[in-house]
Amino acid sequence: MKTLYVSDLDGTLLQRNETTSEYTNTVINSLTDKGMIFSYATARSLITAKKVTRGIQARIPLIVYNGAFVIDNVTGDILIANYFDDSVYGVLDDLFHCEVYPIVYAYREGKEKFSFVPDLCTKGMQMFIDSRKGDIRTNIVKSTDDLKSGNIFYITCIDQSEKLGPLYEKYKDIFHCVYQTDIYTKEQWLEIMPLAASKSNAVGQLKELMNCDRLVVFGDGKNDIDMFELADEGYAVGNAHEELKKIATEIILSNDEDGVAKWLEENYK
Repeated sequence: MKTLYVSDLDGTLLQRNETTSEYTNTVINSLTDKGMIFSYATARSLITAKKVTRGIQARIPLIVYNGAFVIDNVTGDILIANYFDDSVYGVLDDLFHCEVYPIVYAYREGKEKFSFVPDLCTKGMQMFIDSRKGDIRTNIVKSTDDLKSGNIFYITCIDQSEKLGPLYEKYKDIFHCVYQTDIYTKEQWLEIMPLAASKSNAVGQLKELMNCDRLVVFGDGKNDIDMFELADEGYAVGNAHEELKKIATEIILSNDEDGVAKWLEENYK
């Protein structure tokens, strides 16, 4: 019986300093060498995910952008893709009408870009953009109309909860939406993705792709609940949200205590 193991990154596999520890790297590299089928699922892009997990050298498929893509860790090839259809243009117009100006992720002429209008950035958006200086995906545009170009797969809004809360309520049943406070900056985020782009859906797609029979997952946040509901076993780290702990198979050590790696080391056969 083949088991797929999938961990969330931020707050779960990553320590609070936004890196994987040397211990975690060693355990995962060793166990995958022995045949463990492991992946991580994150809202991060491939570039930023690989930056914070640089010590993990395993040849594993990665779930990025909250399930928009499953990507080969070695070649960077997209194995599974979930894009928006044309309905995304109406969503963008609605955001602009509400004076919410997002960062829009799309493939433009075959290259991944995140686009934004500098003059319309909130403080939280500017913090995000500053943290990615030198990123080859950066695409500054002049107007909101320019945000509609390319094959769009991810929309990130960082603004006041008074603006974002009603938009979340409006779209949460139409698209896959994540509405939460960023664990590092404490800024309010609303992320909007195609309905098919969720951690749980991508995990299910990956499980089928890898011909696995069982699914074991690890997480810390409310946005991991759907992944836990899909799994045969779900383990919440000690620092996890109380709602996730309630549905977990078991509570394990925290992210700063290498909870995921220690559980894998003790339980992977």
